[in-house]
Amino acid sequence: MALDLLKEYKTMLVRLLQVTKTRKRRQNGALNQSIRLCFKLLIVGGLLLVHFPVQAGSYPLPDAGNNLVGKIQYIEARAQDTLLDIARKYDLGFNEITAANPGIDPWLPEQGARIVLPTRFIIPQGPREGIVVNLAEMRLYYFPEPKKGGARKVITHPIGIGRQGWATPVGDYHIVMKIEKPSWTMPISVYQESLANGIKSRRLIPPGPDNPLGDFAMQLNADGLLIHGTNRPFSIGMRVSHGCLRLYPEDIRSLITKVPKGTPVHIVEQPYKFGYENEVLFMEAHEPVVKNKNGINLTPVISGVVRSGADKMSPEVWEHIVSLARQHTGVPIPLFQKTDGQRTAVQQSTVQKKSTSTKTAAVSVSSATH
Repeated sequence: MALDLLKEYKTMLVRLLQVTKTRKRRQNGALNQSIRLCFKLLIVGGLLLVHFPVQAGSYPLPDAGNNLVGKIQYIEARAQDTLLDIARKYDLGFNEITAANPGIDPWLPEQGARIVLPTRFIIPQGPREGIVVNLAEMRLYYFPEPKKGGARKVITHPIGIGRQGWATPVGDYHIVMKIEKPSWTMPISVYQESLANGIKSRRLIPPGPDNPLGDFAMQLNADGLLIHGTNRPFSIGMRVSHGCLRLYPEDIRSLITKVPKGTPVHIVEQPYKFGYENEVLFMEAHEPVVKNKNGINLTPVISGVVRSGADKMSPEVWEHIVSLARQHTGVPIPLFQKTDGQRTAVQQSTVQKKSTSTKTAAVSVSSATH
């Protein structure tokens, strides 16, 4: 734990120093802002857990044939903001907020910069039951059983996953235990790694602010595999855990009260998701967790389009789709409009005119409420 914490702080603090050096043309507030950011890192790192208000990640489950929930939103960055602050406020992970805003400095966004909030999601392919975790997306979906006569819904939250060498395993599991105030026994391999790096740590970490599991945990029927909170909220949307799935403290606190023991958990790897809304086919692309020797495998993009019934296209259209997939923005992008049984490639602007739902998908959020 101590080794990982030091590595994360070092990476972030080095980045802050680089920002300060390269932004001398900014007004005198740059250095003060960097100092404030350093204090923020210490705060979120465990000295003090600040509980941010978050957007509710609960949506009505769409009808059969439709696969999208939520709406894209936009806000203006304030002088004191980082993308980490904004991500937590709107229940997004670091990977999601940075992928959707590739031209924005995550640590010192320009005041007034337009920030895309990727709060629109294609539901992963597969059964809409229990918990579905998409590793490439670093996001969890929970499909609670509806109350008698009630409508079905989906609850979704960002997560942190296993780092390289400690990959979170794909597979089907279920919840066997729910724990409040868990203790954590450091695996012997992690303990030995810490010692090799000159860091002496306790193997048994009791409940409290130093515990990497946070205040709540759900044990799966696999040795050492947990869904839990964290004492490092800034790590949500990153590959930093030892294989477990971590959530923001406020998200696990809410989720654990809703998920009953025995709930199935499906952990999948779907970097390229496809779904329809109002006869429009959308694609949502994320950076894959698993890469082959030749880089990123785009075969799932081709197979996803073919499965959706839109395979008769010119080479130019295929090239355009692959180009969009390579951007890995994590934002659902419209590809085709179904008209009279035919599928026609469309531009986003065209879809916004033809599809009422898509037209209203971009919702501006007043900076006064941010």
